[in-house]
Amino acid sequence: MTWEVRLSNSRGVPYFFNTETKESTWDLPAGMSPEEAKELPGADLLSRPKVPAGQVRASHLLVKHSGSRRPSSWKEANITRSKDEAIDILKGYQAEIGDSAEKFAELASVHSDCSSHEKGGDLGFFGHGQMQKPFEEAAYGLEVGQISDIISTDSGVHLVMRTA
Repeated sequence: MTWEVRLSNSRGVPYFFNTETKESTWDLPAGMSPEEAKELPGADLLSRPKVPAGQVRASHLLVKHSGSRRPSSWKEANITRSKDEAIDILKGYQAEIGDSAEKFAELASVHSDCSSHEKGGDLGFFGHGQMQKPFEEAAYGLEVGQISDIISTDSGVHLVMRTA
């Protein structure tokens, strides 16, 4: 069998790894049943809790402004909008999102100034002290599935959605 279960060093959660193709995935590989997964080398890791102790998982939609610590992104080489303009843009996205996780991911994929846009804004799991304080406080203060109001960090202004 070419698949095995490994433990992520960065997230502390199990993932599937194909030893032939070097492909990895967080989800059950296509065509594999849960019963088959239980027979894989390392399958005992699958019974571990999905959320590492003391950590949360969150996604965000970031809009940078000229006062951001790095006023450039994958979309714009030189961001010149003001912080107030960035907040207004984010308010528009906020109204469009409502409480829809799908809409959040869709808008983050297209509009977020963070490289996490490639994953619908998903930042993965993180613990205390790994994010800027206002961001961390927002993420830890949310219930799973809940979306924050607009928060400001040195990176720009964000909407944060806790996912785990």
